[in-house]
Amino acid sequence: MEKIYFITGIDTDAGKSISTGVMALYLKNKGINVITQKMAQTGCVGISEDIATHRNIMGIGLLPEDVQGLTCPYIFSFPASPDFSASLEGKEINVNEIIDATNFLSGKYDVVLVEGVGGIMVPLNESVTVADYLVRTSYPAIIVAIAKLGSINHTLMTLEVCRNRNIKVTGLIYNKYIRTNPEITDASAESLKKYLSCYYPEAGFVELDEWETGCQPPDMSAALERIQKS
Repeated sequence: MEKIYFITGIDTDAGKSISTGVMALYLKNKGINVITQKMAQTGCVGISEDIATHRNIMGIGLLPEDVQGLTCPYIFSFPASPDFSASLEGKEINVNEIIDATNFLSGKYDVVLVEGVGGIMVPLNESVTVADYLVRTSYPAIIVAIAKLGSINHTLMTLEVCRNRNIKVTGLIYNKYIRTNPEITDASAESLKKYLSCYYPEAGFVELDEWETGCQPPDMSAALERIQKS
């Protein structure tokens, strides 16, 4: 496997945190020394709420790296895009600081799962978007899509941005927690599979049904095998 994966969503509340936590739990159960990271968090104070969600899903407490701030280098209290939330506190996100923290974690763990903020075109500061960051780091991306009406457009646009920016996509998690219509859910899944088979044939596809802490994570073996090979 790669050492670092980046998990991005098609929008806010697509299920990135749950998906990141479930993937971390799956890898942990396979005996892989895995840690998660959140590149930036808005709308909270202190420890990142998303990191706390990851740890809860993984069935562990907070790690020393969480307390040290390495797993979430930037936390802002106002719930908005990270560039705007940072500006309200007279700060600016330095992408190098995020990358340095990720590299440090990568030196201690087998795999680092980095959760993004919102969608792929969210600005981190005045000149850098999440997509720019991915181009710079070359981290393989895992996209989280949600099974609701209208999401197929957001998902295909996210994939188009990745394709046009030469961002490697190694997997797509289809979050079925919210589904407006079973027929739409199934049809959208098939459309996304066809897109992946055309432009990202090695990418894994995982359907994530409604999931609760304490349950076994879905079997991601097939998807992860394809991710490893891509």
